[in-house]
Amino acid sequence: MGLSATLRVRMGENDCHYAGDLVDGARILALFGDVATELLIRLDGDEGLFRAYDSVEFLAPVMAGDYLEVRGVITAVGATSRRMDFEARKVVANLREPGAPASAAQVINPPIVVCRARGTCVVQKHLQRTTPPLVPACQTWAEVILSAAIVGAEVTRQMTPYLPITAQEIADEAARCRDAGAAVVHLHVRNPDGSASQASDLFQAAIGRIREKTDVIVQTSTGGAIGMSVEERAGPLACRPEMATLNCGTLNFGNDVFVNTRDQIRDLARRIREAGSMPELECYEVGHIDEALILAGEGLLAPPLHFQFVLGVPGGIGAREPIIQFMAAQIPRGSTWGVAAVGRHQKPMTEAALRLGGHARVGLEDNIYLSKGVLAEGSAPLVRQAAEYARSIGRSPVEPSRARVLLGLEKGP
Repeated sequence: MGLSATLRVRMGENDCHYAGDLVDGARILALFGDVATELLIRLDGDEGLFRAYDSVEFLAPVMAGDYLEVRGVITAVGATSRRMDFEARKVVANLREPGAPASAAQVINPPIVVCRARGTCVVQKHLQRTTPPLVPACQTWAEVILSAAIVGAEVTRQMTPYLPITAQEIADEAARCRDAGAAVVHLHVRNPDGSASQASDLFQAAIGRIREKTDVIVQTSTGGAIGMSVEERAGPLACRPEMATLNCGTLNFGNDVFVNTRDQIRDLARRIREAGSMPELECYEVGHIDEALILAGEGLLAPPLHFQFVLGVPGGIGAREPIIQFMAAQIPRGSTWGVAAVGRHQKPMTEAALRLGGHARVGLEDNIYLSKGVLAEGSAPLVRQAAEYARSIGRSPVEPSRARVLLGLEKGP
């Protein structure tokens, strides 16, 4: 699951069916069929058969001379069935402007999605010649861990009235997110005036109320606010949370610089280990993954490792699906990974991560809108939206007890 294949093809006059240079939609479906065939060969060693489309959406016209990038990904695997999602994007087009020569063309950035589809292919048992790659017994594509970042260091009540501040408000929102499908709560706390804090007593109060109210995994932040010392950032570890974040490198963060020197990273890694917490390795750049792997090699991190790819922060790595694919390919076998994307990137990148077999973090810390112009009434609606999408592609948000097994916090039965 998560296996993908991509074709890039130029449309010609022979692909046109209607008046002018308009390409027949059936031609795009034929390309989806070619991608599906490659996926079946890679997975099963057989071409299989395309059984049915569940949905097809034609979203933009395709003309002769256009270059299409056509991608398919396996989203679910049964005994003989293989569910797949498909997307065709226009990446190059003829210019077609008055006065421009007939040979004029342009690269389209960002590409235009011209068609999406979802379908099911079948490979009979006796034709399946290959065995899918082994994965740890506790990890299956169908299960997904959703995290809710319910407070955040930057969001204020002036931006949204739904931001929880008091310990009771935080616990109530954690319970709502649990009911919506979250297994993990990523936690910051605030002073009574709303300013960001790393004070252990505030974390202790919030965690205590959360544990009275619900069974979510509490993951505290050691990122803190820009300019905080390591000692201040490590404050939440006095509460011995089940998980704690570990930022794995320095980056430009908007107009500021979020400094994490290599010595500071190692200091925090030791403190997290001494607190008995599992680190979530926050990676804002590809190089941060390499730094995490070096830490593991030095014995400062113990497997299984859990990575969080943070996308779309101004100054950090961009929020694009190929970036998720590349970053996921860099982590060691047996590790888990998720995506947290900021602002308008949250919804599309969450859905991309779920299609690719990863986990996801949503919530007011990273984004305050349910959709364009629609303010989310807390983090729970964002969790619910992600959970509904996961179920639509055959994945099930797990409860905290199961998430503990998948993350390696507890042993499975």
